[in-house]
Amino acid sequence: MERTADRMSRESGSSSPRILLGVTGGIGAYKSPELVRRLVERGAEVQVVMTRGAGQFVTATTLQAVSSRRVRDDLWDAGAEAAMGHIELARWADLVVVAPATAHFMGSFAGGLAGDLLSTLCLATTAPVVLVPAMNRVMWEHAAVQANRAVLEGRGVRLLGPVEGDQACGEHGMGRMMEPVEIARELLEGRVVAGRLEPQRLKGVKAVITAGPTREPIDPVRYITNRSSGKMGYAIAEAARDAGADVVLVSGPVSLRVPGGVRRVDVETAEQMYGAVHREIHDTELFIACAAVSDYRPHRASARKIKRSDEEIKVDLVRSKDTLSSVAALAHRPFCVGFAAETEDLDRHARDKLANKGLDMIAANRVGPDCGFDAETNALKVFWPGGEAEFGERAKSVLARQLVELVAERYHAARETPRTSLLAG
Repeated sequence: MERTADRMSRESGSSSPRILLGVTGGIGAYKSPELVRRLVERGAEVQVVMTRGAGQFVTATTLQAVSSRRVRDDLWDAGAEAAMGHIELARWADLVVVAPATAHFMGSFAGGLAGDLLSTLCLATTAPVVLVPAMNRVMWEHAAVQANRAVLEGRGVRLLGPVEGDQACGEHGMGRMMEPVEIARELLEGRVVAGRLEPQRLKGVKAVITAGPTREPIDPVRYITNRSSGKMGYAIAEAARDAGADVVLVSGPVSLRVPGGVRRVDVETAEQMYGAVHREIHDTELFIACAAVSDYRPHRASARKIKRSDEEIKVDLVRSKDTLSSVAALAHRPFCVGFAAETEDLDRHARDKLANKGLDMIAANRVGPDCGFDAETNALKVFWPGGEAEFGERAKSVLARQLVELVAERYHAARETPRTSLLAG
């Protein structure tokens, strides 16, 4: 079956994706003109459809100015509906995006109601539908809203966000609408491209992903840590979420935004990470250990700040618990992916770690003063029993998507092949 975007592009002589942007009555509607602008500057044609409530937050005049198209807001528009305008719009769109999507709209859409032009279009279109939720954090967490979310996702509707942050009501939490530049990037450069939704290779898979450094206390103000920024792990968590996984992110101390739809568990020490992972692992099908966990920790942390006195002090170190090895050794273990950050002999050290820990895959990268930690880019070599792949230097977000795609491929192969034969190479 040909893609709608391809068909529309041939008929119009244009390669521009046609996006029907629905705006509903939430405070997040103040971001909609900016979203239109971001989409248009990336080459999209945008037709705005407003609900009656949206007009309480943003005007049709503003949206018309930035989209260069007359805004539609009435199912009973005599001029447009004389030619069945709502059907025409439904067929015109390569992609339908509702931003913001309120709790009311999600409930109406899940219930198959068609009480206004926007909800009618969403039911009448054959184009992919993407919702960008925005609401108070308590509303988002309500069982009814989550049930509607599950129904919609089960029907193939994709959600972007919400994200955690400050809300118009003065509270802080999950429910904030993604920023327009992020939405535009996801729609036209990320998981949704010109009306095509990327296949969700990990749909319904529970994935536990670790990220960031750990801190091992020496005294109340000092600790041993490493240079990990957590950026790679967070990018992998976002990519796994986009691939359909139910993601739990066990994170060391970092200053990064939690990807929307990802549940984060905060830890500080290697021992805390070990405990948090094992509390989550019992029903997990995929484990990706990207965190830079301290291999050693002080044998005994001082209860008081160590004063500057002697010329030398000694800190006795002991081995930290090995979270990755312990998960890989479980009787009913998930598919295990490890990471190896190396300064030399990358291939040899990675292959040794793959074999010694009994992993399904390992992703290795070189680290040093000029690469790896703290950088926006990375490069990976990936090994598994009987195979390998290499990804050259690129943005960590791009690299994460490519890695997750490969992980999904190997994960499904492992489910079809006895584990003993996979480990035998």
